[in-house]
Amino acid sequence: MAPGVLDSEILGLQTLEHVMRVSRTWDSIVSLLPKGGETIWGNMDWSPEEGHACYLSKKRNFQPSLSDNNVNNSDAKRGFRVKDPVKYGRIISFGKAASTLHSSQLPAVNPKELLDTSASQNFNPACGEAWTEYEEMSRESIQKIAADKAYTTRSLLDLLRFVAPKMMQRAEAHLSHGIADNLDDPKYNHYKYWSNPLEMKLPDAPDMEIYCMYGVGIPTERSYVYKLSPTNRCKSIPYQIDSSVHGDDDSCLKGGVYFVDGDESVPVISAGFMCARGWRGRTRFNPSGIATYIREYRHKPPSSLLEGRGIESGAHVDIMGNVALIEDVLRVAAGATGKEIGGDRIHSDILRMSEKINLRL
Repeated sequence: MAPGVLDSEILGLQTLEHVMRVSRTWDSIVSLLPKGGETIWGNMDWSPEEGHACYLSKKRNFQPSLSDNNVNNSDAKRGFRVKDPVKYGRIISFGKAASTLHSSQLPAVNPKELLDTSASQNFNPACGEAWTEYEEMSRESIQKIAADKAYTTRSLLDLLRFVAPKMMQRAEAHLSHGIADNLDDPKYNHYKYWSNPLEMKLPDAPDMEIYCMYGVGIPTERSYVYKLSPTNRCKSIPYQIDSSVHGDDDSCLKGGVYFVDGDESVPVISAGFMCARGWRGRTRFNPSGIATYIREYRHKPPSSLLEGRGIESGAHVDIMGNVALIEDVLRVAAGATGKEIGGDRIHSDILRMSEKINLRL
């Protein structure tokens, strides 16, 4: 849902509040939160996408990156123009300044300060039957959370525990977002870790192959600039994306959202990191050395309405109709190996980004 659509008090915020009412019952949404914390997604002053170039004002697709197999490196370098590195590690920033200033110039986020806020003291019985937990937050605490602060994937979980404590308490009993120190620890036999590849080992199946197949070349949301909601209405959502915030013509910031390369829904680092590095070769996450292959499909929008969603689409769902993807799947299903279908096919900077991540393998 585009942030600008939500600016209308009559249609926007009320619609969003009803969406929130429903989504608060979908605890599985928490499984979509970034896994691996700051090690994978970056901290206040670093991220694996550092140096990424955007051309959002000129075209919807990204320009080829340095690692594109089909691009001359000298041409790519001439187009690689970044004035100031985007601090993608700041998943949520309150205000544009908080997304750009050095971390030493920002107030520190104190997790204890978030968790020590007493819900019972702030509860407002005048709100009536509760369908969100916002009426349990005082206006003072809401403003304190947002005061020129930025949140990384680590502090984001603390923020969510403050904003939605009941939902997070339920969800965290079934899901985990960390990195395992010792994968042989019996605690990782619990099902809450099974959906996190950084807290589970691949099976002992050395003859198996794993393929990461995904689209690239579409601006994909990575981090956000938020603001306090202007309304003080009971149960109103206290924070929203600031759709009035934009960057320069060649900036990755548009409508309060910082973009990176991806398939419009999932950033490249999320789709490809495990095949590029986490599982590549014999690692603690892949003890039997299962072969991994990256197959990327550069997005090409349909040239006319007659093509429907397109036969070369790299978009998150439309890729199911991508002819190259279908061919790869059929060949593998028919018995072809990863080497026989051409090995890795990489258009993005996934290898360069993965090398920047300091993960113990």
